[in-house]
Amino acid sequence: MIQELQVRLLPQQAASGQTIREYVAREKGIDARTITSVRVLKRSVDARHRTIFINLTLRLYINEEPADDAFTPIRYGDVSEAAQVIVVGAGPGGLFAALRLIELGLRPIVVERGKDVHERKKDLARITKEQRVAPESNYCFGEGGAGAYSDGKLYTRSKKRGSVEKILSVFCQHGASTDILADAHPHIGTDKLPQVIENMRNTILRCGGEVHFETKMTRLIIEGDSVKGCVAGGKEWIGPVILATGHSARDVYRYLSEAKIDIEPKGIAVGVRLEHPAQLIDQIQYHRKDGRGKYLPAAEYAFVTQVEGRGVYSFCMCPGGFVIPAATDKEQLVVNGMSPSSRGTQWSNSGMVVEVRPEDIPAMYDQAPADTLSVMHFQEHLERMAWQQGNMRQTAPAQRMADFVNNRLSYDLPRSSYAPGLLSSPLHFWLPAAISHRLQEAFKTFGRQAHGILTNDATLIAIETRTSSPLRILRSPDTLQHVRISGLFPCGEGAGYAGGIVSAAIDGERCAEMCKELMGS
Repeated sequence: MIQELQVRLLPQQAASGQTIREYVAREKGIDARTITSVRVLKRSVDARHRTIFINLTLRLYINEEPADDAFTPIRYGDVSEAAQVIVVGAGPGGLFAALRLIELGLRPIVVERGKDVHERKKDLARITKEQRVAPESNYCFGEGGAGAYSDGKLYTRSKKRGSVEKILSVFCQHGASTDILADAHPHIGTDKLPQVIENMRNTILRCGGEVHFETKMTRLIIEGDSVKGCVAGGKEWIGPVILATGHSARDVYRYLSEAKIDIEPKGIAVGVRLEHPAQLIDQIQYHRKDGRGKYLPAAEYAFVTQVEGRGVYSFCMCPGGFVIPAATDKEQLVVNGMSPSSRGTQWSNSGMVVEVRPEDIPAMYDQAPADTLSVMHFQEHLERMAWQQGNMRQTAPAQRMADFVNNRLSYDLPRSSYAPGLLSSPLHFWLPAAISHRLQEAFKTFGRQAHGILTNDATLIAIETRTSSPLRILRSPDTLQHVRISGLFPCGEGAGYAGGIVSAAIDGERCAEMCKELMGS
């Protein structure tokens, strides 16, 4: 017999399969010897009150052997002789587009400007050791995209667009822990995700697809109102193009603008990385002096408010994580966050960002041209300012949180996870007033909502600008092709249609499906 039930356990009761089995047998009056297996289908932490509970949805196998797999693996066949599709970019949008193309019987040719996921890691180390950013191989560019080494969180609200469960299953099929199928906020971790990504690449190659690294797209091949392919790495690649270049490929945006390919500016959010001691966040969120203790995960938080008509909110919260340098070229300083699978560092961080709409730009940046790239120019302006404030290195300007709110310079700074180092800087003074004022007011609100959050033990690290694409490549909602040029499928975060690993993966699958419709059966 198979039985599903929902239970609410104390953390120590939910700590292992054995303790869960003992609880269920005792509370439900089931002979423990008859329970052959217990599978956790859903798991979440309820920390709203003093007593913390773990909510579980369980599947019990009673006098019955469990099914072999927690998910149904997808069969990827041989497409070596099939019609080909060019996928530009090997981030989550591009990789999942390529895998879905194979499912649909098409041959993906993936061209990626950066290096493979292992060679890329060496360039990331040079950012810290040598203060040098490789323009084509960094935290944003390379196999796996921006998500490969900047956390691997798999939480999304994009359920209306496609199957989140399928995306998670594909990750599991390629080596991710099946825990992500159950967790409310699934997370693979920066230490585990690179191998999963390499396994995806190997699936593409085994099935007859191609993956080409250090092969940068420079232009599309357009005949009339149709894309016939693209030029990448100095070579022509022929076929419909799924354009999944990520939100930091500014050279692509400039090319699209110059080529008169329809794009429009869109809103972004900019601000800082806010870093606290992880133990403090655990104490605040779990209402306990000992923090998470032995049985709870590193605590998360989510804050949102409105200040003078614009949203201010936490973004990409990384419990037990690091702050990392995420610039993609010289004379830029950008920060982001990541967490290893253990979420076990001394620090927890999140982006704290302010909504910025295209119409807000002129008041904050007088030099911004009134064109489709104005929001991108604003991003670049802020990143240059941060780089200058950081002594023209990857040393990040920073300020204690309470000092920032009270317009005081920080004469020293707490220890930080940010490896290139911090430099005390008056962020309240040089950030645009519309950003700094809204952050200050929001921090006061968050401090009232969670006592202890607003503290000088926390550090603001500048600057967080790459929250999303600064523009949208216009496409038809029905065919997902560009509104004017057939055979071009703008895809994922870089096209302005996704935000995060899972939503970009879903968009990649949808673009592959529409590409199949274009090419016929």
